[in-house]
Amino acid sequence: MPLDSPAPIAPYPRHGSNSGQPLTRRDGELKVTGRATYAADNHPADLLYAVTAVSSIARGRVTALDVAAAKAHPGVVEVFTPANRPPLAHDPDVKLGMFGFRIEVLQDDGVRYVNQPIALVVAETLEAAVEGAALLNQQYEAQPARTGLDDGERYAPAAVGVGAPAHTAYGDLDAGFAAADQIVETDITTPAQFHNAMEPHSVVAQWDGDDHLTLDMGNQALVMSRDAYAVYFGIPAQNVLIRSPFLGGGFGSKAILNGPQILAILAARQLKRPVKLALSRAQMYGPVGHRGRTWQRLRLGLDGEGRITALHHQSTAATSSFEDFLEPAASASLHAYASPAILAETQGLRLDTGTPGPMRAPGEASGSAALEVAIDAAADACGMDPLEFRLLNYAETEPGTGRPYSSKALRECYSEGAKRFGWAGRPLQPRQMRDENGMLVGWGMGTALFPCPHFPAEARATLRADGTALVETAGVDMGQGAWTALAQIAAEALGLDPEQVEFRSGVSDLPDAGVAGGSGHTASAGLALHNAGEDAIARLAELAGADPASPLFGAGNIGVVARAGRLHRRDDEGRSESYADILARTGKSMVVGTGRMARDDAAAQAWAMYSNGAVFAEVKVDPDLGVVRVTRLVGAFAAGRIINPRLVRSQYYGGMIWGLSFALHEAAQTDRRTGRIMNADLSEYRVPVNADVPSVEAILVPEEDRYVNPLGIKGVGEIGVTGTVGAIANAVRHATGVRVSRFPIRIEDLL
Repeated sequence: MPLDSPAPIAPYPRHGSNSGQPLTRRDGELKVTGRATYAADNHPADLLYAVTAVSSIARGRVTALDVAAAKAHPGVVEVFTPANRPPLAHDPDVKLGMFGFRIEVLQDDGVRYVNQPIALVVAETLEAAVEGAALLNQQYEAQPARTGLDDGERYAPAAVGVGAPAHTAYGDLDAGFAAADQIVETDITTPAQFHNAMEPHSVVAQWDGDDHLTLDMGNQALVMSRDAYAVYFGIPAQNVLIRSPFLGGGFGSKAILNGPQILAILAARQLKRPVKLALSRAQMYGPVGHRGRTWQRLRLGLDGEGRITALHHQSTAATSSFEDFLEPAASASLHAYASPAILAETQGLRLDTGTPGPMRAPGEASGSAALEVAIDAAADACGMDPLEFRLLNYAETEPGTGRPYSSKALRECYSEGAKRFGWAGRPLQPRQMRDENGMLVGWGMGTALFPCPHFPAEARATLRADGTALVETAGVDMGQGAWTALAQIAAEALGLDPEQVEFRSGVSDLPDAGVAGGSGHTASAGLALHNAGEDAIARLAELAGADPASPLFGAGNIGVVARAGRLHRRDDEGRSESYADILARTGKSMVVGTGRMARDDAAAQAWAMYSNGAVFAEVKVDPDLGVVRVTRLVGAFAAGRIINPRLVRSQYYGGMIWGLSFALHEAAQTDRRTGRIMNADLSEYRVPVNADVPSVEAILVPEEDRYVNPLGIKGVGEIGVTGTVGAIANAVRHATGVRVSRFPIRIEDLL
């Protein structure tokens, strides 16, 4: 530890052994038996159904809608257009909050992308609403669609992602390149990708009068969204209730308000009846975000020994014609490898598309895909093994800032992953390995990295008279197992078994659990729950310590330990008392503790905080047809304290499979003439199926981090994507000798 490093955060005392238990999901049985209730499963009395009519052009304006024909259809109740859309209390063209975007809610007749809502049809049945929308027979005045690098509008953005700098420089780049013995350049393009959660974006909106609103919807940020809806509709935040007990996937797209849902809420208020809206699969390609396209160039200066002397990562990132969210791909090069000079910069490109948004590992997924290919190209240029090259350029402190890492077991990840994979047997030159069927075999690797964000969070813990507990926070489980892991953290703090803890979440009137995104939900909401449990135990200890009849009387200065539903004196653990007995004798039915997640700002500034990992991939390529199949993936990851190994491995598997999808399958295909996405469905938008998924192994590398937060928890949800894409591309290069320049890798690129 450097001499000027700050002292570590004092860890909270741990009462039990719940940490590390591979418990099954609390909600698993409900989901596999079909008893989990998703947003569109709600059917309040007198329900109406809404369907958005969407644009079929990418740029222009709507000149005519046959509203009369739609309203004449049996069952159609109302048709909302720009001519009669009820007013909003907040201008939808003005951003609202950190995750706020300009949204399309029929504010004018302009069309800015395909699938933009241009009308809302509300009917007594879903079928009538669909048929009414088809009868609108919309007419347009169309302009040429801007769909690519050569016809978009370039501009210099103020920021990328969610407020990150568009231009970051460390050191003297010119001097670094001047000192290099050779310079390696790599160009990579990545496509537009869409979230495609199994559960489409949907909402059931109910008004009680004009100022109380209940929303059943899939949502990744309950309290933040509640507050935003309150602003849009001009009502107090406490008058909005969002219920989101189950999400069928989100990946970032359900943390952001979108136009179709706001229109459905407006319709419910205007018509004074509950309204349900669920987007069709095709309609999700437009108004609810996606991963934007990038065109990336990396230049690496290398000295005679193979050390990086300068790293320049340029990215042109696509966004919509009316918004500024840009995939922060170039930022991936700021943190991974040691270099005395780094420049990461992004140029914006306006296209006629829906606005991009956060999508699992935003920036890092696209950026690390390009970076890891460039790193392998540099290793090849030096005649070095890719792992040897990465170890030579290992960053001992954060590149650019020089901050020490709160923890970094990346060397161990390299070692464990390489050993399990069998990397030592890899020939240096490509096209040297074949299997028994004559397939070309290649081995590649990639470094995985993801930061450790935290979000403000709150929680409440109630110890009850029967010795059980209720813990509450407005958290979100979109499939990652949050409700299970968070309950484990709370149970540990309370000194109870998880089965003795009732966990209540998924409703916006509970304490704010922050955002389920950025791989920060477990650390943020978990710390709030832990603190709430600690507070409840402290309050219970005060009762016992002040009671002469208690064996814990006078233990205030000595303290107590909570374990297995009892408080024990620290100096004499034989003197103990159950929670139920303490409450019964003092005549109380419960004690309530509250907790917050408050990150130590000084520690966050002093330490560089990341989860790390290494992914190793094996591919087999048909030498005649160019067909690629991934046959093995081995990932080794270090992410601090692991609450539930079963859930963590599941997250790593999902991330690596998503990386496989990025590398070989996933891309939106846009018709350059019209701007339409031609594969806006799950049959042609390719994602891996069981037959595509190889042998996948995730190694949990032990790591202790006393600085990232008092629980030592890092994130695991996104890091699996970041090393896998490049590892597969590098394996393809090793098998074929062809270094790819675009994702997904296509057969024609290899022939």
